Amino acid sequence: MKKDLILLLTMVGIASAYALDAQSLSRRLTLTETIYTAHEQSPSSLMAKHNFLASYWEYRSYKAQYLPSLNLNATLGQFNRSLVALQNSETGNIKYVQNNNMRNNLSLSVNQNIAMTGGTLSVYTQLYRLDQYAPQRSITYNSQPINITYIQPLRAFNSLKWQRKTAPKEYEKAKRVYLETMESITVMATSLFFSTALAQQQLDLANKNYRNTESLYRIAKERFEIGKVSQGELLQLELRMLNDGMAINEYQLQLDMNKLQLKSYLGFNDAVELELVLPDSVPSLTLQVPEVVELSYANSSFGLTQGLSLLSAEQEVARAKANRGVTATLHAQFGLTQENESFGYAYRNPMDQEIVSLGLSVPILDWGLGKGRVQTAKSRENVIRTQVDLNDTEHRQDLMIKVVQFNNQTRQCQISSKADSVAEQRYEAVRERFINGTASVTDINTAQSEKDEAARRHISELSKYWNYYYTLRKLTLYDFISRTNISTEFDKIVGK
Repeated sequence: MKKDLILLLTMVGIASAYALDAQSLSRRLTLTETIYTAHEQSPSSLMAKHNFLASYWEYRSYKAQYLPSLNLNATLGQFNRSLVALQNSETGNIKYVQNNNMRNNLSLSVNQNIAMTGGTLSVYTQLYRLDQYAPQRSITYNSQPINITYIQPLRAFNSLKWQRKTAPKEYEKAKRVYLETMESITVMATSLFFSTALAQQQLDLANKNYRNTESLYRIAKERFEIGKVSQGELLQLELRMLNDGMAINEYQLQLDMNKLQLKSYLGFNDAVELELVLPDSVPSLTLQVPEVVELSYANSSFGLTQGLSLLSAEQEVARAKANRGVTATLHAQFGLTQENESFGYAYRNPMDQEIVSLGLSVPILDWGLGKGRVQTAKSRENVIRTQVDLNDTEHRQDLMIKVVQFNNQTRQCQISSKADSVAEQRYEAVRERFINGTASVTDINTAQSEKDEAARRHISELSKYWNYYYTLRKLTLYDFISRTNISTEFDKIVGK
């Protein structure tokens, strides 16, 4: 008895586990849950994250240019045994002598870029050892306890100065592009959700219509036998039933295809079975064009993109001007040095050393090459300014059209919802009349077609509403329902 009880409990446990596992494969998703899932686990969201991380590390690399860098350089065990050609300064005769030595060098340096001037400041210390093996054995140390070097280009293009203007804006743009990409994922998930929901509803209607038509066909057949229904009407109803049967197969195939696309986009495997729940209603929102335009320029990447295009054009003009005419480089160096055969004495009483040089490059005749490059850069700048103005105009017009479409869509959803309800009631009324013998087959077919069309139209209008809404969210990065800017925790994305 005890063994039978244990066996029964074990079987119940296994059955419960299978039931839970089967339940876990079925998912009921609302529109909100679908969007959340797309943001959390879809391949598109993962790509958006990695694209942002690439921009983040690019920005980190930019910031690192303005911080001092510490570098250790070494040349260890450079052995050289060869013949070297030496020329006598008095006779001009060339003689080959044996070279047999080993060189070792170690240096530690700190380098700092100067953004305002484009120069580079370096401070370093260095120790050099020379082991000479022939013609006699000797060791020589050369030390430079401290050496300060400054290199300053004159009239040159200062890339660091321009990067200070553009890099922070590029990083801010990357943040906004990431948010816009997530909103694009929202729009895509919404479109797939309603496409699948429409196929799901059409399949349900087809099954319901088939059952209703089959029931009405049996009634019509009985009436045909007593002469109350003509053969043409009976055949018309039979044809309707056959068409409803074919529609079931078509809608089932369409539903399977749409579910496969939705599951693939959301990152689900094939074992997950989805059941979609349509939203009951839509928020009653009325948007104002000036507010939407202001939010778009303040929050989205559009304004930054326009500004960066102008900065890029101005940068190319500055580069062309800097590369035209006289260029110069100032090199200044101060340090201490000493050499000795003893390591300890190589650091005693060091001598100072100073090096100052000015390098010049003066194009005497370039046949107008420099001037041509400057004029080309200026022409491109004017083209970009014109394009920016055109983009602004088109962007404002696009926003205005989308706001008008969205505001009109609220009313469309209300009307389609009412039409869906009325069409359903009319069909039920005509169906009752047909059963009572006061409605024709044509009446029932017409009522069913109108009911199906009203149901399809209602889902279509709901889909348009939410697509318009999320598209405007993407263009403004603003949630008009909660009245808050769309943001995310970027520190979590970069792992801080």
